[in-house]
Amino acid sequence: MEKYIRIVSDAYYGYFNYLINEIMYPSWTNYFWWLVGLSLAVWLLELVFPWRKSQPALRKDFWLDGFYMFFNFFLFSLIAYNAISNVAVEAFNDFLGIFGITNLVAIEVSSWPKWGQYLLLFILADFIQWNVHRMLHRVPALWEFHKVHHSVEQMGFAAHLRFHWMETILYKSAQYIPLAMIGFGLVDFFLVHIFATAIGHLNHANLRITYGPLKYVLNNPIMHIWHHSKKLPEGSYGVNYGLTLSVWDYLFGTAYIPHEGRDIPLGFEGMEEFPKTFWEQITYPYKKKK
Repeated sequence: MEKYIRIVSDAYYGYFNYLINEIMYPSWTNYFWWLVGLSLAVWLLELVFPWRKSQPALRKDFWLDGFYMFFNFFLFSLIAYNAISNVAVEAFNDFLGIFGITNLVAIEVSSWPKWGQYLLLFILADFIQWNVHRMLHRVPALWEFHKVHHSVEQMGFAAHLRFHWMETILYKSAQYIPLAMIGFGLVDFFLVHIFATAIGHLNHANLRITYGPLKYVLNNPIMHIWHHSKKLPEGSYGVNYGLTLSVWDYLFGTAYIPHEGRDIPLGFEGMEEFPKTFWEQITYPYKKKK
């Protein structure tokens, strides 16, 4: 027990110092300022080249989504996630130790070129995320959490980061074992994360981007707007589940783009009664369950 108390204490102290360092000392490997810079850059593109020209620069819930961005990526880790995840990893390793397992690595790729390691990580992580995203729509209990993301009524870059904190736990938990079983030999997957964040911002942005033939590989705003459509194809739980890559939807038959969909209504049936404030939204799934 003492070991776990120390892990929690170190997690809070370490992450607090990390966050302060991120804010106070900008650098090329500083995620805080990369996120701010990416957000401002995509927002500027929205203002200069808007797809929906009548949509205001400060669209509906702009500031709410801005708060979600900082909460989900930074404050949540400070409040709980970093400590909880560190304890969970240590407990899982202790559990494996009971059976004499001290190393999860099943595939050793440290001898690969770094670009190959990054590519493998990116593809594997995105496929896991695609499956988790699909489950968020198909499993009723998980959909109650995912409704927060789908409560967006006007699309913009910051809508990318409006989601319930439980999704962070679900995505990271699903990724942990498969990624731990591959010996990437890379301490920092910074470039992969930055690339995925940039594509996610663009997918939700008020921009008309198709990527030409690459639309069958990369997700894009025209494809993703249909994922947020209020009216889904009959009998469907959802469409266009891809986060960064669109290829999974084309491979598994969940791609759906009947037309460009610039002005389609967004949301879900009954969202008129969905809470409008941050606190009400993140507590909604528990109240709904009761």
